Amino acid sequence: MSTKETKINSQLRALIRLQHIDTLIYQVVKEQGDLPEEIRDLEDESAGLQTRTNKIRQEQEDIEQSRRRSEFDIEEAESLIKKYEEQQLQVRNNREYDALTKEIEAQNERIHEAKELIAGTEGAIEANANQIEDAQQRLTELEAILADRRTQLEEVLLTTEKKKETLDGLRKEAESLVDERYLRAYQRLRNRYRDGRAVVQLRRGAAGGFAVPPQRQMEIRQRNRIIPCEQTGRIIVDSEFYEEATSDLVI
Repeated sequence: MSTKETKINSQLRALIRLQHIDTLIYQVVKEQGDLPEEIRDLEDESAGLQTRTNKIRQEQEDIEQSRRRSEFDIEEAESLIKKYEEQQLQVRNNREYDALTKEIEAQNERIHEAKELIAGTEGAIEANANQIEDAQQRLTELEAILADRRTQLEEVLLTTEKKKETLDGLRKEAESLVDERYLRAYQRLRNRYRDGRAVVQLRRGAAGGFAVPPQRQMEIRQRNRIIPCEQTGRIIVDSEFYEEATSDLVI
């Protein structure tokens, strides 16, 4: 076997180990299931509800302030009307009487507008109170659900964190054995496919879901060339070689 063939063989072995470790890492992360994403969604919903509740509370406060101002306007207007009516009893001519009558009318209009505003706020206050109550109830539910999901995730992490740490160390070691040009190609292939498989095994005349011609199968089994799949570009390796190269990687 030539030096070139030995080097290619070692690169194939290194790529196989790197792929196998990446697959194991993916499986460990997958053990967490949808919990991390579910927790993020629940946290987003909780934050959104909290923001909405704060906005409604501020609106409620503004309405209450407006209502209090209107109630004050009514009290002040009623006091002025009483004052103007007393003054009307003391006027000496029609001009003064008419002027006071206009002031009384203006205060009555002020009272009418204030009462209309108060009436208009009653529905809004009730609606806002109901929204706050509903939001608070949902927030309480979310807190309970989040606590449960976080506990579940912590339990999963306890069992997977050590595996992940061990695999990360093995990955660095495996990656260091791959030439830079092959490593770049490997990473491009992993990024291209959802399953992250850049290296696929030849099994029963097929690899990665595509048939491999007999002549190409023979070349693959010789293990002295890096042979890509004609359809996908993935690196095809002999299944026996794959098992041999990864037999010690049991986590």
